[in-house]
Amino acid sequence: MKEYTIDAKGRALGRIASEAAAILRGKNDASFQENAAPDIKLNVLNVDQIKLTGQKSKQKEYKTYAGYPGSLKSVPISRAIDKKGKAFVFRTAVLGMLPKSKLQIKMIKNLIIK
Repeated sequence: MKEYTIDAKGRALGRIASEAAAILRGKNDASFQENAAPDIKLNVLNVDQIKLTGQKSKQKEYKTYAGYPGSLKSVPISRAIDKKGKAFVFRTAVLGMLPKSKLQIKMIKNLIIK
């Protein structure tokens, strides 16, 4: 099992998330296989010190829909950070960059946020 560490202090959210997604998929390894989740643990440090660049803090929203008319709910990123912390924001960013398959669940379990 390989173990990687990323220090997120003062870096942009999307740049760290894309780097983390590539490592979790195993794209940085010569034995990359698309149909298998690699045996990798990824530690991300100082997630609470991530920068939100541009207009993200004013414009970004997380939406949930239950399937019923009028049940679309949106939460601004500032309120999500207050309630759930920047770790939630980082995890959802990485989750959006992983493939939408059964491997996504296996890969995201290898992400350790400190």
